Amino acid sequence: MSRTEQTQTAVLGALSVMPMTGYALREEIRSVLGHFWSESFGQIYPALAELQRQGLVERRGADRARASVFALTPAGTERLRELLSEPAQPVRPRNGLMLRLFFGRQLGPEACRILIREAREEAEARLAELAVSRSESQEGPHAQDRPYWLLTISAGEHAARAAIAWADGALEALETLSDSAAPHPAAEPPVGSKTVHPVREHP
Repeated sequence: MSRTEQTQTAVLGALSVMPMTGYALREEIRSVLGHFWSESFGQIYPALAELQRQGLVERRGADRARASVFALTPAGTERLRELLSEPAQPVRPRNGLMLRLFFGRQLGPEACRILIREAREEAEARLAELAVSRSESQEGPHAQDRPYWLLTISAGEHAARAAIAWADGALEALETLSDSAAPHPAAEPPVGSKTVHPVREHP
């Protein structure tokens, strides 16, 4: 599935829940899907325009008195099901924290501990946000969607708890390392410099 198709899937999926304005759609993707999916705001409006051109989305109330509301057409619902039936595209990870820890000897244990503590705090904050999402999902008229929404929330909660457990173990492991083991770049001769040996005097 191409990047464009992924964006269209997110847009069509959000509109399958209810018709909404472009702004509401943008906020829905950011807040509701945000714990497992990110979408560039710069891609949402072009995707809407293209989906409308293809007859998959229709615009309602297009006048100056109120914002336009976008809704799925029957063809849009069929296209959404086609896209959702395609295999999920694997994503190669790009984890900045793991990259820094892998080369952590250059930073030293204490700098690595700071990074891990920050990651732990972020996981705790994410867990709190998911608790709010879980509570909010219990409300509203979307009873048929709710069990599926809770699956994604549960996945996020498990990932956050796993990150917290990993951080605790990593901090414990780093306690055995000393900061004196970290290299000190200032003590290393500059690249390309010549080593100066002391002159020995001969009797």
